[in-house]
Amino acid sequence: MSSAHIHATAVVHSDAQIGSNCHIGPFCVIGEHVTLGPDCKLHSHVVIDGHTTLGAGNELFPFAAIGLKTQDLKWKGGVTRTVIGDHNVFRENTTVHSATNDGDATVIGSHNHFLAYTHIAHDCVVGNHVIMSNVGTLAGHVIVEDHAIIGGLAAVHQFCRIGRMAIIGGCSKVVQDVPPFMLADGNPAETKALNKVGLERNGVSEEAQATLKKAFKILFRDGLTVSNALVKIEAELPLLPELQHLVAFVKASERGISK
Repeated sequence: MSSAHIHATAVVHSDAQIGSNCHIGPFCVIGEHVTLGPDCKLHSHVVIDGHTTLGAGNELFPFAAIGLKTQDLKWKGGVTRTVIGDHNVFRENTTVHSATNDGDATVIGSHNHFLAYTHIAHDCVVGNHVIMSNVGTLAGHVIVEDHAIIGGLAAVHQFCRIGRMAIIGGCSKVVQDVPPFMLADGNPAETKALNKVGLERNGVSEEAQATLKKAFKILFRDGLTVSNALVKIEAELPLLPELQHLVAFVKASERGISK
């Protein structure tokens, strides 16, 4: 902890593990079982508690609260964890809760951007390069894949999955899985179109974009059941990696997909 910069008003437990060149600002509180990787910056009034590990280069703005006890009433005690990767940004009043059951964890990857008042509930798994806009909310056990974007004031029901490079419109109510590469919007959310802008920004090839556009039409516009649509997609379209991911995601859905 000797190479960290800790403000005189911060309260840092003596057993907390603080990486080199961390900056811990005024009135921050760091709990006993917290580990911060190097180069983390806590601006002020940040609370990190529970069995919580953050990697390198994370930035936390005032009143972010990370790793605290789940709000789930099924909590019975035990050791639950919050595990966070590198170079994430947690803006003002963001909350991330620990898991519910002994031995389980809430897991967040790297290079994510969580805007003000976003909430990540117990047992969520969030990938890499995800953006959650202001007041976006994930209920428990939600899975968010890489490069997904969740619009402001959107709410995601527990156990839903948000696919890779999907985008959810602001104020949406998501009650079923949102497939990869798609744009979903509404209350309840429906899949409206291919997320063409997101695909272009992430360097997806024109061939893959064209294939996914055809898959979207078969899955959401041809009036087929999901199972029959998948059969047609696999029979008629080139099984590029992006299409394989889409098909596998839909096949694995337990809540159904947002149609």
